[in-house]
Amino acid sequence: MALTCIQLCQRCTSLLRSRIVGIITLQYSTDAQHWPAALWNSFIVPVLPSVLQRSPNPSQTRQRWNLGVRSYCESHAKVQPSQTKHRNTDELPGTDMVSYQNPLSHQLIDGGMLLKEWQTALDLHDAPGHSALEEISHEEAVCMDIPAALPPVSISLKDYVNESETLGKLVQLGVQLWKLEQRPNVGSMLLRLDFQTDVTPRLVFLKQLGVEDSRLGYLISHNPFILTESLENLQARVAYLRSKKFSAESVASMVSRAPYLLNFSVKRMDNRLGFYQQQLGLSAQKTRDVVARHPRLLCGSLEPVKENLKICKLEMGFRENELQHIVTVIPKVLTANKRKLTQIFDYIHNTMNIPHDLIVKFPQVLNARYLRIKERHLFLQYLDKAQYDPAKPNYICLDKLVSLPDEAFCTEVASATLKDFELFQKTM
Repeated sequence: MALTCIQLCQRCTSLLRSRIVGIITLQYSTDAQHWPAALWNSFIVPVLPSVLQRSPNPSQTRQRWNLGVRSYCESHAKVQPSQTKHRNTDELPGTDMVSYQNPLSHQLIDGGMLLKEWQTALDLHDAPGHSALEEISHEEAVCMDIPAALPPVSISLKDYVNESETLGKLVQLGVQLWKLEQRPNVGSMLLRLDFQTDVTPRLVFLKQLGVEDSRLGYLISHNPFILTESLENLQARVAYLRSKKFSAESVASMVSRAPYLLNFSVKRMDNRLGFYQQQLGLSAQKTRDVVARHPRLLCGSLEPVKENLKICKLEMGFRENELQHIVTVIPKVLTANKRKLTQIFDYIHNTMNIPHDLIVKFPQVLNARYLRIKERHLFLQYLDKAQYDPAKPNYICLDKLVSLPDEAFCTEVASATLKDFELFQKTM
């Protein structure tokens, strides 16, 4: 037993000195008499350092390899048959032994090695690639990692424009994506849309409705959710407006100026029309005219409208017929900012001393900018021309006071130059 171990050590030393790298896998056993046989059965010589270093002389590599294999075969022939009786058997020689039979140990033939691992290590650069037409199993197909065409996460829609047909076409229509990406969930909604099946039918519907090409970008920029509304609902809402005797041109104009109009149900639009007709006491025709001129009345909340009606009646003191006339001429009064509306009325009525009947005659003054009214009134007052009573000479019409541009106001109303007016503005 000791002699066998000494011979084994000598063989291993000779192999190391010849620069052959060996891997020795041992079968661990508590039975000492089977140890050499298990050792020889599991001895493998896989890779030469010269091969790993890619020696430029293949003949020297082969000679060194054959030398190592012959040394192994000579030592292997001296093993006694009694020491290898348990080789290649299914029955374990001992209950406490864990045996491992190397499946590559029998591939040593005539001093050469036919190992798959050996060939793989040597022929990695010569290995053929997979064919694009090669059939794969369903499990392999499921496990394949396919690179995403679009970035998985982004803070801006511009990263998807070149890859998404929908976003690219919307940009060509004039849609402002920078506005839409600031709204929650809108960007992901647009990316899920298919341009041919989701966007195109609705664009065709809007075109047939009479919406101009230049307004499509504005409409979608403010209401991208119209691209997710069903065509049946859109057609039903347009049919309702037509049944209320809105002309085709009026419907197209209303949809263009109030992008969310077609997102509301028929019941809601019917309730809104009934509310304005009842609260204002207008006829059906005048109600249609008010809504057609300011279609946002059908989209926004009713609370600001109720508040402005209360202010006009209680705080400003307009009678019902006066309020009807103001609304039919300037429908925006119903949705104007309450603070702005009261500020303008207070300045016109209490500072400029303009009575209610004159305000009702020129209600557009309530829709003007407060600073413009104040600057022009003070300039006329500085020139001693602030006279707004139509029964007196040098009467200044309220319509011209607020509607004319600065240059026309100076020449036609104030009889001054634009430079004089600009110098006066600097003193304020």
